[in-house]
Amino acid sequence: MTTRPSLSPARQGLNSVQLFVVSAFLVLVWGSAFTMIDVAVRTVSPDWLVAFRMSFGAGLVLIYAIMRGHRLPPLRDKRWVWYSVLGLTGASLPFVLIAIGMKSVDSGLSAIIVGVMPLITIVLAHFFTDEKLNTWKLLGFVMGFFGIVILFLPKELSLTLVKDWQAQILILIGAACYAVTTIIASRAPQTPSPIAAAMMLLLGAAISVIWAFAHTGLPTTPNMTALVCILLLGLGSTGIATVVYLWVIDMAGPSAIAQINYFVPVCSVVLGVWLLKEPLDWRIFVSLFVIIMGVMISKIGGPNRPSA
Repeated sequence: MTTRPSLSPARQGLNSVQLFVVSAFLVLVWGSAFTMIDVAVRTVSPDWLVAFRMSFGAGLVLIYAIMRGHRLPPLRDKRWVWYSVLGLTGASLPFVLIAIGMKSVDSGLSAIIVGVMPLITIVLAHFFTDEKLNTWKLLGFVMGFFGIVILFLPKELSLTLVKDWQAQILILIGAACYAVTTIIASRAPQTPSPIAAAMMLLLGAAISVIWAFAHTGLPTTPNMTALVCILLLGLGSTGIATVVYLWVIDMAGPSAIAQINYFVPVCSVVLGVWLLKEPLDWRIFVSLFVIIMGVMISKIGGPNRPSA
C-alpha cells in the first residue's frame, strides 16, 4: 500500500521490455509475500512479524528518500498526524490482521480475499469522495462480493460456513483497511511520494513495535527459515517494491501498472501450490475469476484516476 504519488512533470517513459521486467518483479514480490507470511507465522507471532517487516522496510525507504534529496518535515507539521493514521490503516493494522488470519488460511486464498480491496474502495469513494457509484461499478462490486461468498462455502455447497471463516473475515477486514487508507490518502496534504511513503512506514513501524511489546512481550528467536522470510518481506515487498513502484509511477504514470493487481493473486496461488503444497479446489478458480471480472467491470464505470 502506497500513498498518493506526486507525479513527475516530465516523464521519460518506459519501453515495453522495461515495463514487463518491473511489472513481473512487482507481481512476484507482492505475490510471494503471502507465501512468506504463511511460512513465517508458523514460528513467529504475527505481531512481531509485522514489527520486523515494517522496521526493515521503513529504513530502506527512508534511505531512498534521503538519496533523492528529500528531508522529513518538522514534527510540528500536520502531515505527521495524517501519515500516523495512514501508517496504522495502511500497514500496521492490515498486516497484523492478515498475518493472524494466515495462521489457518492458505496463502493463495488470502491473496484472493485481499484482491477485493479495489471493490471496497469503490463503495467507500461513493460516500466520502466525488466518485459516485453507477451501474457498472455497482455490478462490479456485487460480483466481487459474490466471489468472496464462494470462498466461505464448503466444497459440498451446503449452507454451513467453512471452518476457518473467522480467519478469512480477519483478512477481509485487512483488505477493507487498505481501502480506507486509499480514501484517507486522497485527502492527505500533497507530499512527494518518497517522503510520504517513508513517513507512513516509519510511523507504521513505530506503532507495530509498541503494539508487539505491549501485546506479545519480547520476541522469540525465529528459526533460519522464518528469519529469511522476515528479511525478504521487509526489504522486498515492503521496501524495494515500494521504491520500484514509485519509480514506475514517476517514469510512466499510474496507468502503466494499474493492472498489476490482477496477477498478484494468481502468482500467490501458483507459489502456494508449488512451494507449500496447498490444495486446489473449484472455489479458488471460480472465486478468482469472479473477483477479477468484478474489478474489471467496475473500471468500465469511469476513467482510471491516479489512486492512493
